Amino acid sequence: MNGRYQLEFLLLAALWGASFLFMRVAAPEFGPLPLMLLRCLVGALVLLPIAWAREGGRRLLRIARAHGGRLLLAGLFNSAIPFVMFGYAALALNAGFSSILNATTPIFGAIIAYVWLRERLTGWRIAGLAIGIAGVMVLSWDKASFRDAGAGGWAVLACLVATFCYGIAGNFVKRRLGGVHPLLVATGSQLCATLVLLPPGVAGWPEQPPSWAAWLSALALGSACTGLAYVLFFRLIANVSASVALSVTYLIPLFGIGWGWLFLSETVDLPMAIGGAIVVLGTALATGLLRPGARAAAAPPDRALR
Repeated sequence: MNGRYQLEFLLLAALWGASFLFMRVAAPEFGPLPLMLLRCLVGALVLLPIAWAREGGRRLLRIARAHGGRLLLAGLFNSAIPFVMFGYAALALNAGFSSILNATTPIFGAIIAYVWLRERLTGWRIAGLAIGIAGVMVLSWDKASFRDAGAGGWAVLACLVATFCYGIAGNFVKRRLGGVHPLLVATGSQLCATLVLLPPGVAGWPEQPPSWAAWLSALALGSACTGLAYVLFFRLIANVSASVALSVTYLIPLFGIGWGWLFLSETVDLPMAIGGAIVVLGTALATGLLRPGARAAAAPPDRALR
């Protein structure tokens, strides 16, 4: 990977890491549903002209007619549900914590691929699943309260529901939309997610006008962390490889923690550092990126479009 693509790789990790910062700022003022409606809408508006220029309007309409139902399901499991879950979690968890839990996505992807697609799990990958789950337990031990709707336990559970949905989406796209260009899948799924979130997002629109900081965070979340990030992601897939592009998962927590520390004065305690390291180690083993005693690593099974 040459210097140009290394910079794009780091920028992609920085953008997806920043999404947790922007959610942390904007979610309390917008609420999870209106915020994620904006995210999907703005992301779709960024991606649609690019997809249109690539394929043309007639081709896009043919794809929509042929794969509309599948794109709707991809939009639900890849965007609408997980985005709202992370938005809800942002009301209680700091940006760095949520970004670490996001790293469990490939773990769920590996489990679902084993159950659904019958992909083989080696001993090391099974060990990685166990290690990753242990890391989540270390992370969540002091937040396992479910006493009220805003308790940390519910927020942690929401993050895990989100990453489970990403795991479903990745395998669904691989099996049912494998013949469609990923950029078109991303564009279609964002449009479908926008339609799904439109009624509850409008109904839940905040009575108190959000601040400029919340608006700027929401717009950055949609344009940079969704639209631009997908463009970078697909450029890396096309010019480097899918496995390299997907390995950005392991850098996202570093940027999520860093942005939270820099702009929100969030701190990293010892359990969070240890738990985060365990989660990343487990994810690397579970996806086959880290294979002790082997020369080459298999590409991660997670193909979700974040």
